Amino acid sequence: MNQDKLTEKAIELLKQLISIQSFSSEEDKTADAIEDWFNAFDIPFKREKNNVYAFNKHFDESKPTLLLNSHHDTVKPNSAYTKDPFHPHIEDGKLYGLGSNDAGGCLVSLIATFTHFYAKENLGHNMVIVASAEEESSGPNGLNSMLPILPEISVAIVGEPTLMKLAIAEKGLVVFDGKVSGTPSHAAHPNNNNAIYNTIEVLQWFKDYRFPKVSEVLGEVKLTVTQIGGGNQHNVVPGHVDLVIDVRVNDCYSNKEIADILDKEAPCEVKPRSLRLNSSSIDKDHALVRSGLALGRESYGSPTLSDQAALSCQSLKLGPGDSTRSHSANEFIYVAEIEEGIDLYIKILQGFLL
Repeated sequence: MNQDKLTEKAIELLKQLISIQSFSSEEDKTADAIEDWFNAFDIPFKREKNNVYAFNKHFDESKPTLLLNSHHDTVKPNSAYTKDPFHPHIEDGKLYGLGSNDAGGCLVSLIATFTHFYAKENLGHNMVIVASAEEESSGPNGLNSMLPILPEISVAIVGEPTLMKLAIAEKGLVVFDGKVSGTPSHAAHPNNNNAIYNTIEVLQWFKDYRFPKVSEVLGEVKLTVTQIGGGNQHNVVPGHVDLVIDVRVNDCYSNKEIADILDKEAPCEVKPRSLRLNSSSIDKDHALVRSGLALGRESYGSPTLSDQAALSCQSLKLGPGDSTRSHSANEFIYVAEIEEGIDLYIKILQGFLL
């Protein structure tokens, strides 16, 4: 099948995926649709829960393996939608629908690219594609659950909307629960240790704090207080105020280093929820990156988290669509972006695999 026809089929698959509700951990029907694609192209596949995966025809255990990955789960549509989120339709070159941009366009483009290369011989790397579940929720049954099943991965392309720019690094994430303590009391009595007032200085500390190491690609570590709560009735001073702190970690620090620093320096109690979502990157001179640069693609560092965080190998985030549209009302992707995405994926891999 020529590339134009393959692209046409990929857009049909994306419309089908949009029409099926596939919130995280509820992706069984979209997994069925992806299975139908592989069956239609006579490509053997396997399924682990709602993760569908396949290997290239001439898989050779002596060769390194390239992973192609994107996800088919979505967030729930927000209340600002004015269009039916499950009704795929094209207006002015835009394909509307929940998950069209994040990350359906990337997924179908990678599936089409894998199909293009599936039967080719003498590739420099094996190929495995994983259409994964539970990316949006960082759930236990997503890409992370597939890694013990797959062969060792040498390098990966993770499909997320980057306008087909080369995201050669992405920030990691640590979410901390903080507690600012004080002395509980009746509001009518003096209290020089009011937890709510104590929070003023703590919030100022978090606002002003800077981690000293700045990444060439990802810039500073970004620390943001995103939630605050305390007290439950008007006449009682609470014993503590709860904070949630979102920390986006550059490639100069491990998540554990960030946790150790805040444990030592923060002016309140802080406890990390998880340390597993570390930053990700690929060498700027990696052959996969060089292939993209040779086609005139720009490289940059991404502030958003993806399934790259589950990988220990070098990985490149790359895909059609625009990250700023993700999780927005009336989500869409341009049809032309999918066409360009498939074309560029194929050309980049030709420069890398052949």
